[in-house]
Amino acid sequence: MRKLTTALLAGLVVTAGASAALAADKTEISAARFFGACEADYGTVTDVTKANGECGIITALINKFNADSKTTVVKPEIVEWPGYDQLTARIRSGEPPTISVMHEAVISDYSSRGLLEPLDEDFAKAGVDVNDMTDAARQGVTKDGKIYAMPFDTHTWLWHINMNLFKQAGLVDSAGKPILPKSTDELMKQAQQFKDKTGKPYFISTLANETAFYTRTFDTLLYQQNADFFADPNKVNFSSPEAKNAAQLLADIFAKDYTTKNQDYAASVSSFAAGDGGVFICGTWLIDTYDQEAKKEGAALSKGYAATAFPQIYPGSPRVWADGHSWVLLKQDLSEAQRASAIEFMKFLWDNNYEWSRTGHLPVRKSIIDSDAFKNLPHRGDIASLAVNGTALPSAVKRQFSIQEIEGEEVGSAMRGDKPVDQALTDAETRVNELLANAK
Repeated sequence: MRKLTTALLAGLVVTAGASAALAADKTEISAARFFGACEADYGTVTDVTKANGECGIITALINKFNADSKTTVVKPEIVEWPGYDQLTARIRSGEPPTISVMHEAVISDYSSRGLLEPLDEDFAKAGVDVNDMTDAARQGVTKDGKIYAMPFDTHTWLWHINMNLFKQAGLVDSAGKPILPKSTDELMKQAQQFKDKTGKPYFISTLANETAFYTRTFDTLLYQQNADFFADPNKVNFSSPEAKNAAQLLADIFAKDYTTKNQDYAASVSSFAAGDGGVFICGTWLIDTYDQEAKKEGAALSKGYAATAFPQIYPGSPRVWADGHSWVLLKQDLSEAQRASAIEFMKFLWDNNYEWSRTGHLPVRKSIIDSDAFKNLPHRGDIASLAVNGTALPSAVKRQFSIQEIEGEEVGSAMRGDKPVDQALTDAETRVNELLANAK
């Protein structure tokens, strides 16, 4: 997930903590990650509790590990999200990183080609209790009966809400909670009411230069209608009334100017913080960022930020799109010391999963989800249902990131009116099924 950073150049960045730890008696391993670059703010921070946001927390975690480990130093390699083209190129050149962050949706593409190391025995020796993994996390990293990654989080799609604007629009109840739509009709009526009362669009959306918004929102609307669009993992079905309902709803929102337009990810993140709209449909990873913004006097979100699970606007199901970040060990010629160091770092991340969950991502450990410390974090009670309702594509579906790109391109064309809805859905189905027919 890209954060509020400038454009990132793929390459090696050694934190101050790592630099200090480079000693002859330590084993060095590399760790490829996205999550942005923030060395100016967190390059020397080793107290993880002082860090905020994805970039800050992962940077501080690596710093702390390097400061504390007597055997290992981790050299982080910061790559532009999502980084898989670069990772694949490095694998082909024979110079992959030791470990890499990887979306669970992508693991099967690499594990099925023998590019990842199974980790069951390593975790057992290191004391990682796989039975403490949440069902979503364990399912996400398990392929063909083997665990191929250390799960790091579960992240889902939700609504970030500007409560100050919701109050202005008359969309707050007597308990101070946002009034959320329970049907598509209510959604459209609220959007018009919000626009009339505030002069601003109901939604802020990331519609430019990427496809994630379209795919994740479309999938969520399909799940809510109980559409089993991947009943066959080798063939998608978008030729359904449910798919047309979802795409037409998005097209209507766009046509009626109920959303911002032409904003990329960075612009939409900033736009919500600036108070340019009421609801930002995005992911769990921004909760901490906006909660910090709401604590600032005079900010558009000052004392007026809420996060909530994606409202159920169809009668079928409360399910919502979900995925997870994980850490994989790339298959290569590693020494015993390098492999041990990689597992040591993964175990450290497992032990510190609560700190990562402060970003807004859901923990991967049952013991943390059930802990008072996690439950007492801001807004977690309002999104608790996501731990149950977050839904990923079936693990048997190959080429999931490529599928999401195709799906997003075509749904985007329907939403913006570049293609008729029926044509866009037909094109999406045809292109995805051609991809899967040729997948190896």
